[in-house]
Amino acid sequence: MHENIAGGTGKVASWLELSAGALAANVATLRAVAAETGGPRALGAVLKGNAYGHGLAQMLPLVHPLVDLLYFIAPADALAARAHERGRGLAPKQILVIGALDAEEAVALAREGVDVVLADSSWREMVAPLRRAKLERPLRVHVHIDTGLGREGFTPGQITSGELDFLRDAGDVLQVVGVLSHFANTEDVTEQMYAQAQLDAFETGLKALRAAAPVHEPLQRHMAASAATLVLPQARYDAQRVGISLYGFWPSTETRLSARLVLGRVPDLKPVLAWRSPSQVVKWLSAGSYIGYGCTHRCSEATRVAVLPVGYFDGYPRLLSGKAHVLVNGHRCAVLGRVMMNHIIVDVTRATHDERPLTATLLGVDGDEHLHAETLASWAQTIHYELVTRLGAHLRRVVVP
Repeated sequence: MHENIAGGTGKVASWLELSAGALAANVATLRAVAAETGGPRALGAVLKGNAYGHGLAQMLPLVHPLVDLLYFIAPADALAARAHERGRGLAPKQILVIGALDAEEAVALAREGVDVVLADSSWREMVAPLRRAKLERPLRVHVHIDTGLGREGFTPGQITSGELDFLRDAGDVLQVVGVLSHFANTEDVTEQMYAQAQLDAFETGLKALRAAAPVHEPLQRHMAASAATLVLPQARYDAQRVGISLYGFWPSTETRLSARLVLGRVPDLKPVLAWRSPSQVVKWLSAGSYIGYGCTHRCSEATRVAVLPVGYFDGYPRLLSGKAHVLVNGHRCAVLGRVMMNHIIVDVTRATHDERPLTATLLGVDGDEHLHAETLASWAQTIHYELVTRLGAHLRRVVVP
């Protein structure tokens, strides 16, 4: 039985628990994997998407002392991380913004010593405003090479054709300190032929970059996200950008299988997040009673139900209607009828013996049962990345040991 710790607002609400111990264990596991297969590399934490739905405000203080680098999509988040460091007297970490930004944001990041990604030819237009800002130091940039994802970045051919020539005259405001790329197909397969082709393209692009623009050596090279960090030792280069696995999730079943082949074992990743909800109502419904909008469920027998204040507004997908279960007192309890905006109704007939308030686990461990994000995602016809990043920012997040 879990204590109802959702209080503080006086309202019944679900909450997320974030395990500091699980996070530290995952970092240790990822560092150990790198050490076993090619030696240690800088380990970076990807904190995009509200820290994969876990909550940036809660995760940043936990992650900061454990890793070597921090990666963000939004410039504002990177600036918030610098403010966090100043406010607590912490030594500044290397921070890289891997998302798009405008000239005003580029100036602010330069002044804070935050690295950015140079990923398209619009950066030619950044040079003038950066010069007008009279920076004390150049903005540190990492050139993005498109090796086959087809998203941001310069292909090796674009680099050799002169698209980065403007950097030769921009050294006073732009300093090339790194080079990166993104894999397109490491998670969905157990063979890595396309990944190897991308690695070859990366090396070609890197050689072209060094010929096309002044760079600050040694360039920091990085390409490995979670899957490549775990199963492609040759992709680790100088730094690893770990997202989903930092939070205790395997990128895919295929990655887990590949890890067994590559490493000879499956490293233990511990989910950091659990989602719990107090009951709003617990009551009996007679046989024949209908439940929820559309009358999509009818009780075949007298049923004790719990109404939970959780719905699709909070990030509990409507596609879970009539498919999912929650955990109560170590028992699996079916979700009955449709998921509503702010409520679900679950069958607790065999999980409790009275109508007293209870606590349900929507994600996480209760007794001997574990409800995985991957399981919920499969019921909702999506992936666990989407499931966790859509958890409502309004939900209370509580750090636990």
